[in-house]
Amino acid sequence: MNIYVGNLSYRMDDGELREVFEAYGEVSSARIINDRETGRSKGFGFVEMPDDNAANEAIEALNGKEVGGRNLRVNEARPREPRQPRSDFNRF
Repeated sequence: MNIYVGNLSYRMDDGELREVFEAYGEVSSARIINDRETGRSKGFGFVEMPDDNAANEAIEALNGKEVGGRNLRVNEARPREPRQPRSDFNRF
């Protein structure tokens, strides 16, 4: 199951995120999303857990829990919606 984790501390790294979720079961991947231009954390990430039961247990236990001074928002990730193509305003 793919899990969305929001309201992360900007100092947290992928390894720390993985550790938080490993208390509930196997973690396939843990990734914090960074801004492309600055490289700084955007304050959210995704955790992939192969066992849906363990993933649901982690969601239940960690949603609203304080980690790194911030109350996490944790839920099942929704599929990414297709992006609208950008219009080119520079064509004249």
